[in-house]
Amino acid sequence: MEELKSVYSKEELLSQAVDLLKKLIATPSFSKDEYNTSVEIENFFKKNQIPTKRFKNNIWAVSKNFDVLKPSILLNTHHDTVKPNKAYTLDPFLPVEQDGKLYGLGSNDAGASLVSMAQVFVHFYEKEDLKYNLVIALTAEEEISGFDGIEALFPKLPNIELAIVGEPTQMNLAIAEKGLLVIDGEMKGTPSHAAHPNDDNAIVKCMEDIQNVLNFRFPKVSDYLGEVKVTLSGIHAGVQHNVVPEACTFTLDVRVTDEYSNKEAFEIIQGQMKSTLTARSFRLNSSKIEMDHPFVKAGLEIGRTTYGSPTSSDQAIIPCTSVKIGPGDSRRSHTADEYIYIKEIKEGIEIYIRILEKVL
Repeated sequence: MEELKSVYSKEELLSQAVDLLKKLIATPSFSKDEYNTSVEIENFFKKNQIPTKRFKNNIWAVSKNFDVLKPSILLNTHHDTVKPNKAYTLDPFLPVEQDGKLYGLGSNDAGASLVSMAQVFVHFYEKEDLKYNLVIALTAEEEISGFDGIEALFPKLPNIELAIVGEPTQMNLAIAEKGLLVIDGEMKGTPSHAAHPNDDNAIVKCMEDIQNVLNFRFPKVSDYLGEVKVTLSGIHAGVQHNVVPEACTFTLDVRVTDEYSNKEAFEIIQGQMKSTLTARSFRLNSSKIEMDHPFVKAGLEIGRTTYGSPTSSDQAIIPCTSVKIGPGDSRRSHTADEYIYIKEIKEGIEIYIRILEKVL
């Protein structure tokens, strides 16, 4: 077998990345059905003579000179995708390279991050005398915040001091991320015939209650993420025009900042409302990394910027310090005819390496 080169050229890294991304695009990998893409990932590492481990549809590996006495830095992103929407004009599973772009489902979110991180891991795999071990985990079920992705895998990983989460950020550093809290609410009233007076109309009471919480402002404002955002995303009541229903139900989408835990935010919202509220989950909390962290400082030194991200990712369930950074633009995620620029993958590989060279 040909001996593995310790360092690939930039051109070789980019070529391998694009080839792998084309294979992933051509392989459907909806959440909970990612086995086939996990095999493609295993095959990539096998080709590069890197042993991998599997847990469910999660594939992970450690650097060749792994030292149990050293802390580890984790490269993590996901290989599941959402289902293509009906507005696609291209075949979502046919990788098409045109005008400097690579089209296909999952190309931007988060295939470009995955293939860039895979090349970065290959680049550092045989390096010696590093301050940190490097670990890579390419995981499942991110798009549904499932239980069998990074959350299930994390206890099996070595001691992780920092997780670098690959999502489309234009290779800038998302140093904070809002948490997600979904709340179902119900306002009870008195059912009646619509022709008669009713001072206990569940719909009217619910409208007043919802307007009250939408006008409310959480007192603490995050330096990174601004205000907690409460959005009414669903409401339902009544089935007949002449019947006042006994209840009105609704859903609130709450994007929580690092100033509050999800439980704290829920309690504050309940205190502002007369409706009965139920949280679907408290799992997806906000996260942040301090500006003086070595990884953030290294990114700033090479000209990257920092921001607070309004979108959620696996950061919400990673139980250690984390930062989100990856090639692509989050505004392209989940859109029809999704694409990534080839130059963005090239830039992603180079920037990951430049930052890690300062940290490792």
